[in-house]
Amino acid sequence: MLKKITSVVFVMTLMAISATSTLADEKVKPIRIGMIGLDTSHCLAFADLLSKGDADPQLAGCKVVLVYPKGSPDIESSVKRVPEYTEKIKAMGVEIIDDLDAMIAQVDAVLLETNDGRPHLEQVIPVLKAGKPVFIDKPIAASLVDTMTIFELAKHYKAPVFSSSSLRFSTAAQAIRAGSIGDVLGCDTYSPCSLESTHPDLFWYGIHGCETLFTIMGPGIESVVRTETPGADQVTGVWNNGRIGTFRGIRNGSSGYGGTAFGTKGIASAGQYDGYKPLVVEIVKFFRSGVAPVSAEETTDLYAFMEAADESKRRGFVPVKVAEVKLAAAEVAMKKVAELTK
Repeated sequence: MLKKITSVVFVMTLMAISATSTLADEKVKPIRIGMIGLDTSHCLAFADLLSKGDADPQLAGCKVVLVYPKGSPDIESSVKRVPEYTEKIKAMGVEIIDDLDAMIAQVDAVLLETNDGRPHLEQVIPVLKAGKPVFIDKPIAASLVDTMTIFELAKHYKAPVFSSSSLRFSTAAQAIRAGSIGDVLGCDTYSPCSLESTHPDLFWYGIHGCETLFTIMGPGIESVVRTETPGADQVTGVWNNGRIGTFRGIRNGSSGYGGTAFGTKGIASAGQYDGYKPLVVEIVKFFRSGVAPVSAEETTDLYAFMEAADESKRRGFVPVKVAEVKLAAAEVAMKKVAELTK
């Protein structure tokens, strides 16, 4: 009997060692990352975190190795940043490359970091055609039409893609999403909301607070109404189960990131900015698995919320049905997909 037990223990030990070894191999499997764009602080922050990844099993084996540096000639901050950021990222040992197709061919995954959402569709198409996983930093695009077009092309080419603000993965927001206050009945969030004339009002910086709102509320937005003054925006959404969520975009006075969530079992802070690492960890998981942590449906609803806020403003700050906004955008998006895939 003792021999049988010893034999079983021995076999189980071997299995455990084998499993540990396999897991270790998976964790250190190298992933070469290419980056598109070099005009946002995210580029340097992400590359720096990944360059130190060997000391962290959540990030190990993933390195930014090539950058295709692009900026926007009509956005002042972009023009100023590219030369400076080029030198800084080269100092990290990252190679600069001026041929996008050549870069895509040499990497396993892509970070699309161009600060300007307008060229994202054009820039992501060759990545999608190559079938490689791509994270598209906020905003995923500068319109709801291009947002929908990107997701439809991703389905067409069977390429994994997701987009998110770093605010989505704050500890508090994720805890609420997981049920820490029971079922969520509503949420009020806020963030800075500086404007950029080349983008819909909330797409440029209000996206952060809106991302927190959708992290907690989820998809299913039905109607939106907006109030605006020079110093602030207030956008109220009604979800398909009667829940209400609001976003306050701050342009004057003290600012920050946060909010309040209301649940069946409690009321809690919606969380603050926890840095870039939680997002980068999720990006690495995504690159390893090909499974997006945020659905296309939810991201589309988020951008429809922001687009509907602009539509509410155009109509004199009246309520707007999100389904109407999505239908109009989808018609244009499908025509673009048909043209791009023919």
